[in-house]
Amino acid sequence: MGYNNYIYRKLDWWLIITYLLLVFIGWMNIYAAVYTEEHSSIFDFSQRYGMQFVWIVTSFLIAAAILFILNPKIYSVLSPPIYLFVLLLLFAVIFVGKEVNGSKSWFVIGPVGFQPAEISKISTSLFLAYIMSQYGFKLSRLRNAITVALILLIPMLFIILEKETGSALVYTGFIFMFYREGLNGWILAFGFLSIFLFVISLAIAPFVAIICLMVIMALLNGLTSREVYKHLAFVIPLTLFLAYLPKILQMEFMDFIPEIKIEYWVLGIILPFMVYAVIRAAKKRMPHTKYIAACFCFSVMFIFSVNFIFNNILQPHQRARIENLLGITEDLKGAGYNVHQSKIAIGSGGFAGKGFLEGTQTKFDFVPEQSTDFIFCTVGEEHGFIGAASVIALYMFLIIRLIILSERQKDKFVKIYGYCVACCFFMHVFINIGMTMGLVPVIGIPLPFLSYGGSSLWSFTILLFIFIRLDLERWN
Repeated sequence: MGYNNYIYRKLDWWLIITYLLLVFIGWMNIYAAVYTEEHSSIFDFSQRYGMQFVWIVTSFLIAAAILFILNPKIYSVLSPPIYLFVLLLLFAVIFVGKEVNGSKSWFVIGPVGFQPAEISKISTSLFLAYIMSQYGFKLSRLRNAITVALILLIPMLFIILEKETGSALVYTGFIFMFYREGLNGWILAFGFLSIFLFVISLAIAPFVAIICLMVIMALLNGLTSREVYKHLAFVIPLTLFLAYLPKILQMEFMDFIPEIKIEYWVLGIILPFMVYAVIRAAKKRMPHTKYIAACFCFSVMFIFSVNFIFNNILQPHQRARIENLLGITEDLKGAGYNVHQSKIAIGSGGFAGKGFLEGTQTKFDFVPEQSTDFIFCTVGEEHGFIGAASVIALYMFLIIRLIILSERQKDKFVKIYGYCVACCFFMHVFINIGMTMGLVPVIGIPLPFLSYGGSSLWSFTILLFIFIRLDLERWN
């Protein structure tokens, strides 16, 4: 009894209350999303909101078992076999799973179905925390870096083979945890640079991406060598010249020059300056310049490979969604339909919303999957800016609270696991809300605690409450 009272006092009730609020908001909005007058009772188990109540009750039971029954030591001890078992499930579902919406990622047993991809986030988080908390582990060592990379890449590969690209993308969020645990910041910066160059290459042109890359690298070299103004004086006129180069090459007096792609012209003009900068840096013993030059070379190779990646690796529906997002094409009746209707629904809510059960876009089913992937549309339409901002604020509080508590941990295993949990929630919230507002491509992942589904609700509940229970150990 005394120990239970100890648990009751030391539990982080801020996290628990936030969880309960999000679950309740989700349940109400699922009810609003699929409400019909013929099935007006929120406890009607023939409807999604009735089934969601079942998932909520069972989630509470799971949370209680994690807090008061299971020994917290099992998570570190059993994390390797749990990880391997989930990998087997991820592999098996490719062959024996049920295909739902083009994705073969579901095990279905009678009326119940679950996705191994959902629980893989838990097993991967636990196993990463187990490996990285070992004595002497340093991410800067090549062997250790390869180990954690494989821990991430193997489940990602299986999930991609299941055609669940959205769930696989969530794993990229673990890079923030790696950064907190010693990953070189330049690697993180290079990742963001790659995304930027990918978008510019597709949305505008590869030669514009090369010009942007040149400006970034020149300014970076100027900052590291403390010669910013000198580099600006060089970069500004060169950038203007390269920007007008396509028009210059089209002039009559340039007709004698053979036709060459503009990106090769731009690259040919920039390279001599790059070679000069590297030679000058070598004489002055400025080692940073060679790293910047290497980054430039790898980035250029990436720019030239963007079209191949886009046309040969991505699936047709993924290409269509990216093209709609970037404005390359506009297909409001096809690939862009969901996002277009989603933005209409959210925008129509105004400041205070249309009121509970009063959403017209919701009532007439304009937005597909509105109780699952697009549940945020219901929040925006019926509760307006106030409701949408409140939900985002709750998620921000949840993630920031997880980071703060992780920073306070004495046990490295708990600390790293807490970062992993925060990364998972951040990626899900960022991608899901971003796609409903047309900021990221539609890739189909649930909004934690709000979207309909027992598989996702259980997995997010387990993910969070394992950390809440482990957090109690710092009081011992």
